[in-house]
Amino acid sequence: MADLPDVPAWAYERPEIRPPDPTWAARGSDLCAQVARLLAPWLAPGRVEHVGSTAVPGLAAKPVLDVMAPMRDLSAETVAAVVPVLSAAGWCFVPPSLDAAAPWRRFFVLPDTEGRRRVAHLHLLPVGHPRWHAQLRFRNALRADRGLAEEYAELKRRLAGEATDREEYTAGKTEFVRRVLGE
Repeated sequence: MADLPDVPAWAYERPEIRPPDPTWAARGSDLCAQVARLLAPWLAPGRVEHVGSTAVPGLAAKPVLDVMAPMRDLSAETVAAVVPVLSAAGWCFVPPSLDAAAPWRRFFVLPDTEGRRRVAHLHLLPVGHPRWHAQLRFRNALRADRGLAEEYAELKRRLAGEATDREEYTAGKTEFVRRVLGE
């Protein structure tokens, strides 16, 4: 992948777990507000949410903020309108053909100024989608149970050391997430 000229460096960045950073919560809140302003014409009622490990105080994580926005719809027309707005703010659209594992969302990556590392992920979901509720339940379960959060951190550290790429890392967390969600 690294040899392909059109593939950004962040696309093959290996997962790296860092100690908890107390600034993640404020940065996540600021990012949610920014995304809400950018997407205001297309947002459904509800709020943009900071999800993922950086949204759990005290949890080791990849230093990548995950935010999730409730959309009125994810039609081709809406996505076509949203992409230039987000692109102007530095977000990179990941087309569905490259995000096949998550057909229920549209996905964007915010890289750092050098384009080498991911700073944030934006998950656009149709309002009311079951995955929206699952993401929030998982985040809230980790926030409520310190032991569960530490178990997740240990799994992530192990996977980050063993996985050959981000997809393998993410797939390795699936069973844990399902167990927490009772699926």
